[in-house]
Amino acid sequence: MPTNFTVVPVEDVKASGSGEATAEGSSKPISLGKIFRENDDDVDTLQGPDSGDESQKESTPFFDSDNDTKNYYDDKNMALYEEEMDSTPMVSSLLNKLSNYTNLFPGVCEHEETEDGCRRVTATVPQMGTFIGVFLPCLQNILGVILFLRLTWIVGTAGILGSFAIVFMCCVCTLLTAISMSAIATNGVVPAGGAYYMISRSLGPEFGGAVGLCFYLGTTFAGSLYILGTIEILLIYIVPTATVFKGHDGDAMPNNMRIYGTCCLYVHTHTHTHTHTQYVNKLALVFLSCVILSIMATYAGVIRTIIEPPEFNVCLLGNRSLKNENFEVCAKKEVIKNTTITTELWNHFCNSKHLNATCDDYFTLNELTEIQAIPGLLSGVIKDNLWGEYAPAGMTIEKKNQSSVPTQEPTTDRDDIYLFNDINTYFTLLVGIYFPSVTGIMAGSNRSGDLRDAKRSIPIGTILAILTTSFIYISCVVLFGACIEGVVLRDKFGYSVKKNPVIGILAWPSPWVIVIGSFFSCSGAGLQSLTGAPRLLQAIARDGIVPFLRVFGHGKANGEPTWALLLTVGICEIGILIASLDAVAPILSMFFLMCYLFVNLACAIQTLLRTPNWRPRFRFYHWTLSFLGMSLCLSLMFICSWYYALVAIVIAGCIYKYIEYRGAVKEWGDGIRGLSLNAARYALIRLEESPLHTKNWRPQILVMCKLDSDLAVKHPRLLSFTTQLKAGKGLTIVSTVLEGTFMTREDEAKTAEQNLKAAMVAERTKGFSHAVVSSNLRDGFSILIQSAGLGGMKHNTVLMAWPVTWRQAQNSTATRNFIETVRETTAANQALLVAKNIDSFPGNQQRLEGGTIDVWWIVHDGGLLMLLPFLLSQHKVWRKCKMRVFTVAQLNDNSIQMKKDLQMFIYHLRLDAKVEVVEMHDSDISAFTYEKTLRMEQRTEMLKQMQLSRTEREREAQLIHDRNTASHSTSDREAGASPERVHMTWTKEKLLNEKNRQRESIGQVKDMFNMKPNQSNVRRMHTAVKLNEVVVKKSRDSQLVLLNMPGPPKNMKGDANYMEFLEALMEGLDRVLLVRGGGREVITIYS
Repeated sequence: MPTNFTVVPVEDVKASGSGEATAEGSSKPISLGKIFRENDDDVDTLQGPDSGDESQKESTPFFDSDNDTKNYYDDKNMALYEEEMDSTPMVSSLLNKLSNYTNLFPGVCEHEETEDGCRRVTATVPQMGTFIGVFLPCLQNILGVILFLRLTWIVGTAGILGSFAIVFMCCVCTLLTAISMSAIATNGVVPAGGAYYMISRSLGPEFGGAVGLCFYLGTTFAGSLYILGTIEILLIYIVPTATVFKGHDGDAMPNNMRIYGTCCLYVHTHTHTHTHTQYVNKLALVFLSCVILSIMATYAGVIRTIIEPPEFNVCLLGNRSLKNENFEVCAKKEVIKNTTITTELWNHFCNSKHLNATCDDYFTLNELTEIQAIPGLLSGVIKDNLWGEYAPAGMTIEKKNQSSVPTQEPTTDRDDIYLFNDINTYFTLLVGIYFPSVTGIMAGSNRSGDLRDAKRSIPIGTILAILTTSFIYISCVVLFGACIEGVVLRDKFGYSVKKNPVIGILAWPSPWVIVIGSFFSCSGAGLQSLTGAPRLLQAIARDGIVPFLRVFGHGKANGEPTWALLLTVGICEIGILIASLDAVAPILSMFFLMCYLFVNLACAIQTLLRTPNWRPRFRFYHWTLSFLGMSLCLSLMFICSWYYALVAIVIAGCIYKYIEYRGAVKEWGDGIRGLSLNAARYALIRLEESPLHTKNWRPQILVMCKLDSDLAVKHPRLLSFTTQLKAGKGLTIVSTVLEGTFMTREDEAKTAEQNLKAAMVAERTKGFSHAVVSSNLRDGFSILIQSAGLGGMKHNTVLMAWPVTWRQAQNSTATRNFIETVRETTAANQALLVAKNIDSFPGNQQRLEGGTIDVWWIVHDGGLLMLLPFLLSQHKVWRKCKMRVFTVAQLNDNSIQMKKDLQMFIYHLRLDAKVEVVEMHDSDISAFTYEKTLRMEQRTEMLKQMQLSRTEREREAQLIHDRNTASHSTSDREAGASPERVHMTWTKEKLLNEKNRQRESIGQVKDMFNMKPNQSNVRRMHTAVKLNEVVVKKSRDSQLVLLNMPGPPKNMKGDANYMEFLEALMEGLDRVLLVRGGGREVITIYS
């Protein structure tokens, strides 16, 4: 009976999750004008997340994220772009958001409206300018403890010229770093965060985290340095009687420093926890005032020396300087009322007060001389102080060009009257001690969130501060050397001038100006270090790049970093327990130099790469200056202390590797990525310039993965096997093909690629993933084989799993795809690896305890069969497996000679393998082989008939579909017309054709059972069966069998038979890897 097909046009609308579209039953699109006339509730209903494509495009109201009531599109001026407004907003909207941007740290409730309903408070616009916000903070951080406590000693030890060289090197280093920092700071909006933010966003999270932690450690040890300076001033100059440990032995003073330093640290910590940060910052102005007053007093004292030098004298015994804290008269004896009496010095060097007492030989032979400690600016003492006086520890401080009678060393009980060098002095040590005095150039960038115009203020303020402090330091070096006597300059603690700081006796009106000023300056600087270091650590922890630091990102409700403060106090206590300002200074020098080095590196890399985003407002920079600054930083690190430098580099390197392997993945658009891109581009171009030599060949693998219905990798062991093959360190591309169009399966393609990446991570496969959407799988495979990779980094080997279900497939698609892949890899001169039973291959966590990897070398197609076992044996999974090589000898071959030649060949290839030659003599074709071939051809013929029948049915259905499509199109063009009804009726001619076709099919089925197998197929099956028998006999228990893969037939009619041949060849074997070479030699006997 005839069949009637009725075709009704239906709108292609996706099902709505809310049900509005289907409930109304309307298929007409909603107009834009109607939407804008609706109220807000209706609009929200129409733009449901599951609405259809057409209605979604028409019904989405493109309002600002703040739900503004103003409608921007009533006038239809931007109707051409209305469908893109959700992803590409109007310029006016963008500018409005940028104008409300604040560069303060996110996360503070007062400055942003959080999602949980936190009340929005209008953010205060930063009002700090260049002078208050950058210049003065930098000035305060640069000028400090070293200037007041060690600069005079450095000048006396290194001389004016040596000190000038030290100051000049350090100041040039910081100036070049400031130039690089200014370029980075003016390249875009600078959020609060200072040096850590600039380095991490310029060099990436690995470098940023490493250098950020180094900067944190430097800031923390700076706190130790300032506290030790504070205690040194307190115990030596202010309250010398407050010492807990008495005596002049070498351990008393360090122990006092440890006790008082720990107490001072506790006071600073208590002050920090109970005082708001803003009050600490306000006190900074008071501390800076103390520094400026002290420097002004020093300059005033220099001017005063021209008029009237201070009345401070130094007592010398011969040419040796003496401590004058315990005597007033610099003489052996004095006359009082015509009576000669001995002095306190006589009592110290002699065994009694009497004139006939036995005295020290050096005291007897040399006279006491009293010289002026500060001869004055015009005295000419500058000539004596030009050159340095380096000396070992324990050597007395002596005046040059002063007469002296040498004698034996003084006795131990009189050592406390002489002045000695407490440490070995040499140029590099002085560099390490002095460098902390020029740190602090990051103070302005650390306050970038509080500046009115950070791009302008940071460069100007920082560079002016460096120039100002450099002038102060250089002028002090010259003035100290021109005004003060050399033996006084080398007196580190001022014992020869009645325990006054050497710079203090030069200051006017009193040394107490320097003592009090330096005390408050060091104390305030220590408190600020303990305030800034925990916040820096908190910023690093909140960035999430260092997992083990996450706990330090938490704090009190008001944002105070409690946990970070505890760690900072602990590290600071370590510096205090060292109890020596001279020993702590080189430590923090290392960390600051490391930070400055990477600032210069960041600027140099960005400049050389010329990335499009590198557009700094500060123009006075160049990559050569940054490179010079980087080189100078590295040189100063090793000049200060080579072992401290190595320790700092190791610490930074360990942090870098930890973040690289365990840290959070952050993409900040850093310069290292740009450097990698440039290096990759250069390397790819170089690879294209010359052909690849055999010695450089390594498997670059394209892995063809199959996905299941959930888009998960179906055979993850394929990736495990790829990882085990990666001893060649070649390229790996893991790919898959989805059938369809990219527009309809875009999301699925992204999901598939993510699943590939997840599987690669799970199987520890290093490489790239790629998902391709194609109209059919065959074209997708072809696209990957032709176009995967780039330039010289293209794949040369394809790895895929054996299609186990090719026989169960209702059509021959799987077979055809597999065989066409084999043909295309051969045509592309690429090797092919096909793994059978891939799911039974060992995983990366398994360890094969022995066994063999058997290579069946039937034909030579480049030597890949020999190379693969060697690469596998490099992996820990296959390391204990032995390699065996089998080859087949025919009737006319000399098997003994073949074995010798093969052993020699394996020896020259530097492979450890056992060699065996298997003889396969000609034999008659067995009945089993004949029957197996017959069944194969019968099955092939039956599948062919089934395919023809299916094709006929598909052709009929396609005709119906085409007519329905035509009627559908006509109904769309004719508005209001009723849908066309298509009648498909059987005719007499069609009925006769169908009956004839069925008779032919029955006849062909009868012929199928009477057919004889093709002789060529019989011979091929005989080879497969006989070779399989030998392989199974020899390699049944082996861990892996590698076989030469025969090529597919040139005649495509024999494709199905080809699959049967391969099945017969691998029958009875567990793990098999079919190998087909790429047509070139991949292994050589030559070096």
